[in-house]
Amino acid sequence: MKIAIGADHGGYRLKDELVPIIEALGHEIEDVGCSCEQSVDYPDYALPVCEMVTSGKADRGILICGTGIGMSIAANKYPGIRCALVHDMFSAKATREHNDTNVLAMGERVIGPGVAAEIVKIWLETPFSNADRHIGRVNKVMELEKRFTVHP
Repeated sequence: MKIAIGADHGGYRLKDELVPIIEALGHEIEDVGCSCEQSVDYPDYALPVCEMVTSGKADRGILICGTGIGMSIAANKYPGIRCALVHDMFSAKATREHNDTNVLAMGERVIGPGVAAEIVKIWLETPFSNADRHIGRVNKVMELEKRFTVHP
């Protein structure tokens, strides 16, 4: 799979630690930044990751900031994105199986690199269950998105 990854100043260290781990799992990485301690705005890094996922240039995306909250909020504003903020292995598996998430958000200040690596591995390896109840629920969420998206 091709994975787009991005982080702000609060998450770049964890991003930089995860990139080689994801590559070692056999995935291609597109790193959109950042790689600095200077304060930057997390939506500026959520945008290219989400655009890559929705355009098909990436299969999935990973976003990291200090808590993961800002990135997950920004990502979920993009049509076609189902982003989950995850800080444990159970949620990583459940969000793929039940919600067919295409973007993962995590917080560097919340979890360490070992837990983050396990979360990413589980999230990347877990397929969507395709159970009728889950398909129906995901479709309802996508219909809500259509209903509340304003078109110029």
